[in-house]
Amino acid sequence: MTLGSTIAWDDTVLPFQLDRSDIRGRVARLDGVLDEVLAQHDYPPQIEALVAEVVTLTALIGQTIKLRWKLSLQVRGDGPVRLIATDYYAPGSDGRPAWIRAYASFDADRLDEAREPFDQIGKGYFALLLDQGEGMKPYSGITPLSGGSLSACAETYFAQSEQLPTRFAMSFAEAQEPGDEARWRAGGVMLQHMPKASPLRPSEGGTGEGGVMAAEDVLDGDEAENWNRANTLLDTVEETELIGPHVQPTDLLVRLFHEEAPRVFDAQPVSFGCTCGPEKVRQSLSIYSQKDIATMTTDDGKVTADCQFCGAHYEFDPATLGFEAEEARNGGE
Repeated sequence: MTLGSTIAWDDTVLPFQLDRSDIRGRVARLDGVLDEVLAQHDYPPQIEALVAEVVTLTALIGQTIKLRWKLSLQVRGDGPVRLIATDYYAPGSDGRPAWIRAYASFDADRLDEAREPFDQIGKGYFALLLDQGEGMKPYSGITPLSGGSLSACAETYFAQSEQLPTRFAMSFAEAQEPGDEARWRAGGVMLQHMPKASPLRPSEGGTGEGGVMAAEDVLDGDEAENWNRANTLLDTVEETELIGPHVQPTDLLVRLFHEEAPRVFDAQPVSFGCTCGPEKVRQSLSIYSQKDIATMTTDDGKVTADCQFCGAHYEFDPATLGFEAEEARNGGE
């Protein structure tokens, strides 16, 4: 794919590399995906903003990983916002879209309209969880919430856990085109220094906020100069360029980084998707005894469950649930 290619950019993540700077990156445009994620719930504006930020981060990070199955981001706090969770599912085959889903858990009565969305989370942590599927050991990494935004938390995570200087520039908003309904749009650019063969430079702890790792703890010499130059160029990006839809990602890369020799690769389509289903819900209930199941049964004689991600509603006969029912179906084995 060349910089002059014309494709439909809505709901795509475009990988690129800055050959002069040894830096890789991604440009994400989320339009229908973000709108559909948020349409599953009736969130207040502050929660919508936080979910939009995490969904955009998930799309950018998920596309950088050689993923067999699922990447998850989780934000947990002790403030009004208790949890924001996202999942990114790798494409099932070439040409197929990746799936993204998300939801937030919060105490509506404690939300403060006068405070910034990030401040509603309080103290807590940002976690990245990687599940490569059956037979593979899951991976998880955690960093404290800091920096005033979730994108800053993600930058800290990569510096601390992976020793990879990383930078995000993102924008998201509910926008309206002439003659069209208002819809959520998001866009972002991720820069990441290519992994180094040499070990982390010795230092007396990190130089960032609270002693966390920063780019200067990892890079020096020409590498540091190249990284700083690319970040300075990214600082010139405008929100309307990130969100689109009138500035194509390839045009944006040329505008920002033409002196860095940007090279692009095939764009990855993304869509909203959920993996829930009756059998998965039944499996999740198989850890309970029939006595436990009885406490979950409604006055109508049913056990109900709702998917937190997509809102799907499920109803079951309690006699078919629980590990005892499972053993009976398997002949008592």
